[in-house]
Amino acid sequence: MSIHLRRTDENVDEIEAVASQLGRRVGVSGLLPHLNRQAELAPVPGRAVEWGWTWQPSDVRNRRWWPQGITTTADADDPVVTAGRRLVVVSWYAHEVDGEKHGSRITVVDLDTLRYRHVLLVEPVVDRRGRARLKPVQVHAGGLVWWGPYLHVAGTRRGLVSCRLDDLIRVDDLDSALGYRYVLPVRFAYRAEHDEGTEEMRYSFCSLDRGADPPELLAGEYATGDATRRIAHFPLDPETHLLSTTDDGRCSALRFHDSGLGHMQGVAVVGGTYYVTSSRGRFRHGTLYVGEPGRFRGFPGALPIGPEDIAYWPELDLLWSVTEHPGKRYVFAMRRGTVDMG
Repeated sequence: MSIHLRRTDENVDEIEAVASQLGRRVGVSGLLPHLNRQAELAPVPGRAVEWGWTWQPSDVRNRRWWPQGITTTADADDPVVTAGRRLVVVSWYAHEVDGEKHGSRITVVDLDTLRYRHVLLVEPVVDRRGRARLKPVQVHAGGLVWWGPYLHVAGTRRGLVSCRLDDLIRVDDLDSALGYRYVLPVRFAYRAEHDEGTEEMRYSFCSLDRGADPPELLAGEYATGDATRRIAHFPLDPETHLLSTTDDGRCSALRFHDSGLGHMQGVAVVGGTYYVTSSRGRFRHGTLYVGEPGRFRGFPGALPIGPEDIAYWPELDLLWSVTEHPGKRYVFAMRRGTVDMG
């Protein structure tokens, strides 16, 4: 019994239509000169935190948009795609407000200046007359993996949605994109499948394990009560920077662990050791767990309130995470050596 992801066809024609009719492709390098918001260094609560920052006040307080996933240029490992800059990317999903669902977005942050900009995730749509339009991507976006030119976004029961960062588009008409100047269209998806007798997998978060050979994509489940709390490993292809699939587009989990934790928000693996962020509501600090599935040691109070996804930056030996609750929103780094207490 196993779980699988099946790759869909690419939205090549649709993306071409959007780029030609509604704006132009600029990629990450074309976005970076136009980062229009400023984050600020801030003291971040949590015993494991080394340093971090908070967003500008309107984003800290915003009740429509909630931060979720995180990845960095260390995952991308491609100086051409990243324009040679040190970047952090955070995903957000939108609560419904006044009957409107704005979907999900990413935020690109320059680590050296803390300048940033929001980019709306969109599905490119072309009608029968060939007219292009943009549709917000309705996923929780609980995790991110940036590997090579691709950004893979956790989509809970949908599996993953995947974008090519070269497709990042500057739109001419802000009304076509909910007021966003920059959008990133979904190029394809990995639809969730499972064998008979295996419970459907929830792709609550994802991360990149570069220590595996070849590298692997990890996905896991947020769970409460009796819900499954699995952590699954999927093979990646170093040549294409995509999941390794059969001829019919199917990628099967190499293995999965049933012994994850409740309230898992993210998992990173370094040298065989798992680092798990776990939330404890709106008023209590999060817990960091270190070890292996079935053998975790918890460190209550190590994280701020509302921790979400987690990513590892090998060259800096830092674990990165992000918090979600209005008024208490941070992006922060933890020195792995100081939290590897298991």
